[in-house]
Amino acid sequence: MADQEDLVTDLTSDLASHRTSTVEKGRFISAHCTCGWRGPARRARSKARTDAAEHEETP
Repeated sequence: MADQEDLVTDLTSDLASHRTSTVEKGRFISAHCTCGWRGPARRARSKARTDAAEHEETP
């Protein structure tokens, strides 16, 4: 069984990490993150994915 300290560390690291996804609305797509960040609306999926990847890299 895992120690309570290990569980707290796992929960803390999950909260600190950014999890992004892309959301489509009509002809536009934008990146969204679990931290509340939203990227600009794009027409190209590749640009929205790049926005998401750049956001995940920032601390």
